[in-house]
Amino acid sequence: MTDVTGAPADVLHTLFHSDQGGHEQVVLCQDRASGLKAVIAIHSTALGPALGGTRFYPYATEAEAVADALNLARGMSYKNAMAGLDHGGGKAVIIGDPERDKTEELLLAYGRMVASLGGRYVTACDVGTYVADMDVVARECRWTTGRSPENGGAGDSSVLTAFGVYQGMRASAQALWGDPSLRGRKVGIAGVGKVGHHLVRHLREEGAEVVVTDVRTDAVQRILEQYPAGVTAVADTEALIRVEGLDIYAPCALGGALNDDTVPVLTAKVVCGAANNQLAHPGVEKDLADRGILYAPDYVVNAGGVIQVADELHGFDFDRCKAKAARIFDTTLAIFARAKEDGIPPAAAADRIAEQRMADARASHAAR
Repeated sequence: MTDVTGAPADVLHTLFHSDQGGHEQVVLCQDRASGLKAVIAIHSTALGPALGGTRFYPYATEAEAVADALNLARGMSYKNAMAGLDHGGGKAVIIGDPERDKTEELLLAYGRMVASLGGRYVTACDVGTYVADMDVVARECRWTTGRSPENGGAGDSSVLTAFGVYQGMRASAQALWGDPSLRGRKVGIAGVGKVGHHLVRHLREEGAEVVVTDVRTDAVQRILEQYPAGVTAVADTEALIRVEGLDIYAPCALGGALNDDTVPVLTAKVVCGAANNQLAHPGVEKDLADRGILYAPDYVVNAGGVIQVADELHGFDFDRCKAKAARIFDTTLAIFARAKEDGIPPAAAADRIAEQRMADARASHAAR
């Protein structure tokens, strides 16, 4: 079913009517010469210019791409609010296989599209895009972060993303077991790519036992070679979530990892990972709570990367960023405390805190 514009009606309903909507602006971008097809979604600019990465992914349909952009942009509003940043939420997706379709011409065309928004949206890396790509985009768009140090940027944001997730794990351990130490804990990581392999390092340095899986066998092999002791691998995520004695499960790949099929069989007592949009649908957070599984909200613990790229706009300082990312420990504990106080799951508590910050900003603007 489509509307009068030919766009799928369910997408427009999401945008204008559902609780997942409320976006300020959605831009459909096309450059036939380069093959660019992209969606830029701006959820909110209440706290400042929308900030969020660019995902390059071979979506099955254009409607799927739009829906992903909407969900990711909304998540960035909450993430930036909880991270204490003066930025709203936005996200872009480029439709295509980055291994096959990514070209310099396409990235330059994309940069021009972002630039046309005049600073309402600031872009960065995400799944399928890298620092070198942002260097190309920046040639056409000054509202680009996640660039290389050689081009005035902060470099790989996955370093502090992993550090923030690690802090979220420590806070979860403090809340559940009364001690932030992860020594001797068994942690399962699904996805050991850009963020996951840094997370393995933090965990092994503290003495945690790590179990990994990834759809790319070369990524797993790299980890096993780097850590010959204390790290094992399983065939897939289905096997990982069923590992006996698992203390923490860390989804670090694509979203939707927590769903009606996975939650009932999870052996872990904590879920804390880097992936965005881990809850497949509303209600999953309650299912986790009913099973006694402590969920550290994804957009809170994975905010280290956005803290880094936001700092790049003001003259990057790694130590300053790492100090801000370390506060994810305290933020996560505060969310657990609010959840207990209000009798709600941690995901709902985080949403309430973020929504209040955005509402206060809108009220301040209206009063001027």
